[in-house]
Amino acid sequence: MKQGIFEILKNERLAPNVFRMVLAGDTSAITAAGQFVNIALEGKYLRRPISVCDLDGDRLTLIYKAVGSGTAQMASLPAGGSLDLLTGLGNGYDISESGDRPVLLGGGVGVPPLYLLARRLLAAGKRVSVVLGFNTAAEVFCEADFRALGAIVTVTTADGSYGIRGFVTDALPTDYDYFFTCGPEPMLKAVWRAARTDGQFSFEERMGCGFGACMGCSCKTVTGYKRICRDGPVLKKGEILWET
Repeated sequence: MKQGIFEILKNERLAPNVFRMVLAGDTSAITAAGQFVNIALEGKYLRRPISVCDLDGDRLTLIYKAVGSGTAQMASLPAGGSLDLLTGLGNGYDISESGDRPVLLGGGVGVPPLYLLARRLLAAGKRVSVVLGFNTAAEVFCEADFRALGAIVTVTTADGSYGIRGFVTDALPTDYDYFFTCGPEPMLKAVWRAARTDGQFSFEERMGCGFGACMGCSCKTVTGYKRICRDGPVLKKGEILWET
């Protein structure tokens, strides 16, 4: 973990309440796709955890949804300003277990951390399929970005207004040999039930500290409770015990 000041280079709207922020600063603590940063905001006691979408040298890309006062404050920040970030948080995805034909399943704001993952898997010579799930056509983002990488992309919408009607589990390819997923818990549970291979889940949780001190984001596993911010956010399929 490392603390640093990042310059805001860009902060643009992608979809309703969804924004892409590009920052410049010391990114050396970020080592894996799926890690997150914790952002200090003026007047807010708790930092806001946001997944890393992309990384290129000292350039850091975050895609986030404005759902509360903190992220709404982020959405109003102009280019040229600065933010205090804790970087290199969480464990991220382990791509050494990716198989040869991995499928990446993302729902809503669970999509962004899959972008850097897809880029690294493709660079490793994998045949990458990506399934992006949204509620409606107006909410779709990053489809073109994944296609530009060279991934095989499928989009689903719950209302059928774009792509395949249904959920990401309705568009699982037939020939995948491993999966990675990130999204809301109901989606993760559905993927856990539907997937026929091993895989990795990135959990979205409300976090207090972001580095394991408060135990506020714990998840039940076969070896006891794990802290999503420190022991996760990525957990493997075989270790998860869903609460009933």
